[in-house]
Amino acid sequence: MAVRKVVQAGHPALKTKNKEITDFSSPLFKKLIKDLKDTMYKTDLVGIAAPQIAENYAVFITHPRQTVHRKVVNVDELRVYINPKITSHSKKRSIVFEGCGSVISANLFGPVSRPNKIRIEAFGEKGNRFSLVADGLLARVIQHELDHLTGMEFVQKVSDYSKIFDKKYYYKNIRNSKEQREASRITKIEYKKL
Repeated sequence: MAVRKVVQAGHPALKTKNKEITDFSSPLFKKLIKDLKDTMYKTDLVGIAAPQIAENYAVFITHPRQTVHRKVVNVDELRVYINPKITSHSKKRSIVFEGCGSVISANLFGPVSRPNKIRIEAFGEKGNRFSLVADGLLARVIQHELDHLTGMEFVQKVSDYSKIFDKKYYYKNIRNSKEQREASRITKIEYKKL
């Protein structure tokens, strides 16, 4: 197991330009993917981007699932996104409270408005190109992690700064609210090899 430290807001790796992956068989790349997986699972995150472990490459992973801190109605499998690009998104948006492994020491959660549904194209772990249409929590995690690849942190997208809460308040009053759960429900996952 290669669990890495999740860097916190202010770390230069979170604002550095990320390089695209060109060699999918590189041992360094394979180690990076393993480190991302191990770190995500150990820290109970549902997604993590390479810059969050101070590696400036255009790669992130997602795995919306039940964790110690999160109850989800729908889950998804582990997915790897290399050199990802969102190619379309819905006009309809929803506001969901987000947190982040890179502000975990501050324990902040805030409301972020994002498109409900997105279509992303990327390469998988073995270099296979794919497209994915997703909604709910999966679409949100993808957008959140893709923001990390552009140097953006969720606190920059908070829609109402008067509603930033600490972890205790969020867990007690918001995490399992009907609104939060409904907006996070995954109803669409369409995976297609390109």
